[in-house]
Amino acid sequence: MKSIKLIPVIDLKNGVVVHAKQGQREQYQPIKSILTKNTDIYSVLHGFLQIYVFDTFYIADLDAITGQGTHANLIQNVLNDFPKITFWVDAGYQKVQIFPSNYFPVLGSECFTDENLFELNDFKNQFVLSLDYGATGEKLGSKNIFTQPDLWSDNVIIMTLNRVGSSQGVAIDLLKRFKCDYPQKNFVAAGGVRNINDVKQLKSIGIKNILLASALHSGTITKTDFAHF
Repeated sequence: MKSIKLIPVIDLKNGVVVHAKQGQREQYQPIKSILTKNTDIYSVLHGFLQIYVFDTFYIADLDAITGQGTHANLIQNVLNDFPKITFWVDAGYQKVQIFPSNYFPVLGSECFTDENLFELNDFKNQFVLSLDYGATGEKLGSKNIFTQPDLWSDNVIIMTLNRVGSSQGVAIDLLKRFKCDYPQKNFVAAGGVRNINDVKQLKSIGIKNILLASALHSGTITKTDFAHF
């Protein structure tokens, strides 16, 4: 199982960590986890770090993504307190700016139109692209972005929102297709990982990075499993 990197996901809404499920953001509820009884980001981070010494986390600022506020100050505090950890941060539509050294902006296709998608070039590959698929598997945002690899970052998340938190399993066929069509890119699986067998399945098709949350919170992937990674 070596060469697989698991990246825990933290979804923030109204100041607390929530359980993301199938992209239905308005219905997300505070997280219930075997790792911590609390729902604040620090408790969840420390819970994850008791499992494994992760060097990368993914944070989704759902308030920013939906235009209902921001967790920018809270996220900045977390970055300051964990300077050796890299944070991939999805805060909705983002423009080029001077980011903290351990902040990597996640730019989701859902935030881009055909008119502004070329702004991705401004980031000079210092970002992570997320190709977003919605509740019915539809492509979100500019359709053109899905077929213009010259605009992509080296790491590209295939975000299948309909599978997030759903225990449906991973979108293996979709990932295989991207791997086949764009072998020069490193694709990151996001959505549907239930257990160690799903991780092994993704490894078998050459996926090296996986975003997950539910499997860690529920305990279907445990500290013991990380001895194999």
